[in-house]
Amino acid sequence: MSFQKVCKVQDIPEDGPLGVEVGDTPVALVRTEGEIHALHDVCSHAEVRLSEGDVYDGTLECWLHGSCFDVRTGKPTGPPATRPVPVYRVKIDGDDVYVSLSKES
Repeated sequence: MSFQKVCKVQDIPEDGPLGVEVGDTPVALVRTEGEIHALHDVCSHAEVRLSEGDVYDGTLECWLHGSCFDVRTGKPTGPPATRPVPVYRVKIDGDDVYVSLSKES
């Protein structure tokens, strides 16, 4: 499994998203409840950047139509989205955040 350095921990807002690119793949990093999660940064409903949305109660809300995704699983928690977004493995080494594009199972 190949991890790539994407940012520093302090670059990710508390209870907020940060959009990064891992190669050609857009990734939304979310720090909430002391943990950092990585999701595919494209809403499965409207194909806009999730990293421009809001984080609350363990979900990332799409700014366009309000679809919410569980940051741990990528599954939608309500309409209009019905398909999950991929989630990726995160590794913290010191102050550095690494992401693997291998999908979690």
